Formats: sequence, structure tokens, C-alpha cells
Amino acid sequence: MKIVVIGGTGLIGSKLVAKLTEHGHEAVPAAPNTGVDTLTGEGLAEVLEGAQVVVDVSNSPSFADDAVMEFFRTSTTNLLRAEAVAGVTHHVALSVVGTDRLQGSGYFRAKQAQEELIKTSGIPWSLVHATQFFEFMNGIAAEATDGDTVRLAPVGIRPVYSDDVAAAVGRTAVGTPVKGVVEVTGPDTFRLDKLIRDTLAAKNDPRTVVTDPDATYFGVELQESTLLPGPDAHVGATRFADWAGQQQRQLRGADEE
Repeated sequence: MKIVVIGGTGLIGSKLVAKLTEHGHEAVPAAPNTGVDTLTGEGLAEVLEGAQVVVDVSNSPSFADDAVMEFFRTSTTNLLRAEAVAGVTHHVALSVVGTDRLQGSGYFRAKQAQEELIKTSGIPWSLVHATQFFEFMNGIAAEATDGDTVRLAPVGIRPVYSDDVAAAVGRTAVGTPVKGVVEVTGPDTFRLDKLIRDTLAAKNDPRTVVTDPDATYFGVELQESTLLPGPDAHVGATRFADWAGQQQRQLRGADEE
């Protein structure tokens, strides 16, 4: 099966291409650095020729409100039009658990717009919603930092390893279109403030994490369940503590070289 992965050279895309290839599929990475640009349409017709499935794991280069909306609307529209011409029979896109509950953020409004375009395209579709990646904890801390203080709400979060996300997207891509949402999450639930506090402490980061019920998450006020998946989410195998320990061992090894 030929599967084109839009954003196929990024964190999730590169893992997905490798996993699909290991299982005998013709997985083709498509990104600006491979000659495919969904914003301009360059290279789309050529890369989609003979493809049965398209998986979109691309992301906007800018998170500014107008720019991110323009990216997801334009790139998704161009992609879906090209897929219709090429006869693609399954469109899969990666999105975020809680997107519909995070509409105070321009980024998540853009992701919601992307999803609506997919649902009304006429092409059989599946959406994979993932909780935040282990690898994104530093990004959460950075966004919530003011000087030497990190303000975070004491709400639930259930992060997931990017490798487990790629596996879930791959399973969805080779399956029958669900015309619905598949959620994927990690095995453990944490308090957001404590998780970031412990993560920074493990790196000897001097910033102070302050528990603040009114703190926003990328500009959005959070409720207890805003970032949490539903009860039917697929649970990845990798625990955060195991992943974090491996990261620390790799850093120590690099320092010793």
C-alpha cells in the first residue's frame, strides 16, 4: 500500500514512515525538504500518484493566530483537493486531545478548522487525537515561564511518548476509515504543575514552579479534564518515568564523551 506522509520528516512523521516501511508498505515522506509544499501545492500531484492513503502530521511553522489559521486552512484545502484528483481513499490527520475544549487558543481554533475541512471533504477520513507528547514538556514550561517563575494549574495531564503516537497513527492509516476520532494517550495521569516541577528539577533547572489555579495553558483557562482523554483512548506502553530516565542516561553519556 502506498501511504504518503505529509510532514514525513518531522518527529512523528519520520517515526511513522519507518514503522510503515517495516511492515511492508510504500511509505513516502512528503515535506518542503522533499519537494512537496502543501501551502503552494508544489509537488502534491506527483507525490500522490498511486497513493491509497494520505496521513497529515504536518504542523505550522508559526503559532501566531493568523499565520497558524492560514497554514491549516490553506494546506488542508490544497491537500484534500489533490487527494480527490488522485483518487485517495483514506485521509488520516493527527490532532490533539481536547482541541474542542481549547478554543480560546488560536492554534487550537486552527486545528478545529482543519478537522472541519476534513470531515466535509467527501474523502473517507480518520482523526487521531493525541495527548501532549513527553517531548513537549519543555515547551509547556517555556510557555508558562515569566522570569524565573513557571505558573501552572493543578489539573490532570496524561502525556504520551511520540513513538506510541506514531504507532497508533500507523494502525489507523492501514485500517478502515473510522469517520471519527481515535484517541491515544500515555499510561499515567499526572498533575500538570507537579509533572513540570519534577521535570525541571531532574534537569537542575533553577526555575520555580508555582501552582496557580488561574494559570492558563497557551492562553486557555483549564478545567480538571480539559487535557485528558476519554475512557476509550488507546493507551501507549511507554511510561513517562522510563522515558525520562532514558533521557537522563543519554545526557550523562553525552557529557562523559
